[in-house]
Amino acid sequence: MAQLEYSEFQAAMLDEEKRRRKAAKIVAVLGHFLGRDEDVLAGLTVADIGCSAGFIADELANAGAARTFGVDIDVPGLRKAAARFGERVEFVCADGTALPFPDGSIDVLVFNHIYEHVVDPDAIMAEMRRVLADDGVLYLGLGNRLGVMEPHYKLPFLSYLPPALADRYVRLSGRADSYYERYRTRRGLRKMARGFRVWDYTFPVLATPAAFAGSELFPGVIGRVAGGVLSRLPRAVLRALLPVVPTYLWVATKGARRPAGPVLPQPPDPVQTR
Repeated sequence: MAQLEYSEFQAAMLDEEKRRRKAAKIVAVLGHFLGRDEDVLAGLTVADIGCSAGFIADELANAGAARTFGVDIDVPGLRKAAARFGERVEFVCADGTALPFPDGSIDVLVFNHIYEHVVDPDAIMAEMRRVLADDGVLYLGLGNRLGVMEPHYKLPFLSYLPPALADRYVRLSGRADSYYERYRTRRGLRKMARGFRVWDYTFPVLATPAAFAGSELFPGVIGRVAGGVLSRLPRAVLRALLPVVPTYLWVATKGARRPAGPVLPQPPDPVQTR
């Protein structure tokens, strides 16, 4: 079942400050991959798939995009978005499996923490590949089923459970009537991204959060210590941690494009999707 009116029961979608911080991180990752420091999206056509109330789409427009679209089936969220940002962003009510764009017409796509909410994420990935330009870029924020703390309901090991037990767990917690979200492991996400070439920005962002507007990941002194440790860990150790990292930040392309930004203490790694 499609999650209609998602912003009406997930208050986090209306947390403007948090959503704009996430957008700043997305723009910074795209800027590094594209090798752009300012006006990261200047001259590009951009679409945020699963835009809800439009805060991230608005920040994409602010990053210089020539044309920005926000796409969702969340009608209340789209109404709020259009009322505030309609002069800068074109909001469209459409299913991700049938995007209203011609083949190869979008330069940058954003698909941030959406796949677990949709009925058929593989079909959406195929549709995004269809509309993405040959030299285009797709940003993916992907939750990991093996992340210990489930991010929506803040319940440990919730995403590990089979559906019936997960439903019972959220009901017993009093936080929901059922658990709709369906996460995949890293292996499953790699399969979902087949047909794309993928670069993993997870550890670059964690190791150098200030460079990616991601300081909220590890705030204050703890953040400085964690970033310092991660920036010095051997690559083999970091790769061993990948299966249980709670969120992956990937940049995908249709062709053999590579990150164009400066060298980082922990550089982006290619992801084997085949």
